[in-house]
Amino acid sequence: MTRLPDGAAARTAPRPPARRLRRFSRAERWVHRCTAWLMGICVFTAACLYLPPLAELVGRRRLMVTVHEWSGLVLLAPLLAGMFFRALRADLRLLNRFAPYDWKWLRTVVRKRSKEGVPAGKFNAGQKLYAAFTAGAVLVMTGTGLMMWFTHLAPVLWRTGATFVHDWLALLLAAAITGHVWMAAKDPEARLGMRTGSVAPWWARREHSLWKPDDKD
Repeated sequence: MTRLPDGAAARTAPRPPARRLRRFSRAERWVHRCTAWLMGICVFTAACLYLPPLAELVGRRRLMVTVHEWSGLVLLAPLLAGMFFRALRADLRLLNRFAPYDWKWLRTVVRKRSKEGVPAGKFNAGQKLYAAFTAGAVLVMTGTGLMMWFTHLAPVLWRTGATFVHDWLALLLAAAITGHVWMAAKDPEARLGMRTGSVAPWWARREHSLWKPDDKD
């Protein structure tokens, strides 16, 4: 048996896997995944109802209306189910807290059009604003959608206003989702963190330098 030199043996020996930082629990990843699917169904069915080319291609308008109504109605179900898990509740508290460094992050991004090297906690200011807008928009769209669905709940004037708010807020929400997907598409490590629950230390230092995985922030 040929004995390799010490240096060659060290080079050929298998290296231990790089340590990764736990970022999201399994419950959080499933809440995100289910919410994304339901939101995607809502957006697709809404497009089929409002865009003539898609409406002609898909057809079956009544089916699209039914799927849109029920997917919108259960859109909050994954989040409500996730509230039973401590990790999700902790992250919701972080998303609801705007710290001084978040204002600095916003100013820097607006001026320089880049977020690299700007201090951020577990969630940066952009993610916090997106989460707040999405949560508010979903609640408003659920309420206006119920008025449009159950016509006996409100007078005609209210239903007309609900339709106006629902339609325009849907456009804003679609734009916000497009931006969210665009930003995620440019960050493979962030997508990997959402799929597997862990991220590389170098990514955490670069994108969320104030985040301490062992702490609450």
